[in-house]
Amino acid sequence: MQTVFSSHTKVQPLPGLSSKQLDQYHAEGYVIPDFRFPTAVIDEIRAAHTRFVRKYPQFIDYCPSLLHYDLSFLNYARFPAILQMVGQVLGQDLILWNSSLFAKPAHRGRKTPWHQDGEYWPIRPLATCTVWIALDDCTRDNGCLRVIPGSHKERRLLPHATNDSPNLTLNQELPASEFNESGAVDLVLESGQISLHDVYLVHGSEANHSARPRRGMTLRYMPSTSLFDRDAEFELYQRLNSTGPIQRSIFLVRGTDRHGGNDFSMKAGDLG
Repeated sequence: MQTVFSSHTKVQPLPGLSSKQLDQYHAEGYVIPDFRFPTAVIDEIRAAHTRFVRKYPQFIDYCPSLLHYDLSFLNYARFPAILQMVGQVLGQDLILWNSSLFAKPAHRGRKTPWHQDGEYWPIRPLATCTVWIALDDCTRDNGCLRVIPGSHKERRLLPHATNDSPNLTLNQELPASEFNESGAVDLVLESGQISLHDVYLVHGSEANHSARPRRGMTLRYMPSTSLFDRDAEFELYQRLNSTGPIQRSIFLVRGTDRHGGNDFSMKAGDLG
């Protein structure tokens, strides 16, 4: 287990996934670790989000790339305990390639359709672990994340359909014929808790009609043995008719770039 040094030179183990939790992640495609962010950190992220939405009101529901507009959110991706857990899943050499914010305002938070994350991502070979951070208590009433356990096992992307409804946060969704929704699990989280999920896991969330907001921030990590394919990124955004940033910034947050071809030169605000 990796260790960190305190100012008093005491050696303390970093919290990580237990063997049981790691087995669950591989078997079911997701896990809720024991770790939770301190209240002060969650309050800080909430305040940063409030400032962010004030500056960019078009992202009141969903911002596909926080780091494209504000690099201060990178601080939360470097928490040693987070890197420890993601490293257990993906290996010790890690690239942070995205951070998003799915914010469902009270009474009018939009639905996120059933989908697999990999449908949107130009990563070759496709591999990502998403850390989902609850900034508010997330319940069934206000649209918590829902997952289909084990739907990642075949390691393939299912055929998605385009749905441009303004009531959805994403425009790619899985038809009901592609998976069994009866097996869905609601990831009920308290503020500060996190979940981890695999790139192939089928998941989504319902609309928020409650009086409470439901804000969640994601951190997206890939192993440095994969390539963030810039050419595929451009083609992908054209195909999906996406308004997201082209040529986003990516960051080596642990170890070395084992692929050797990743481009870390993009800066926040670049449009390519």
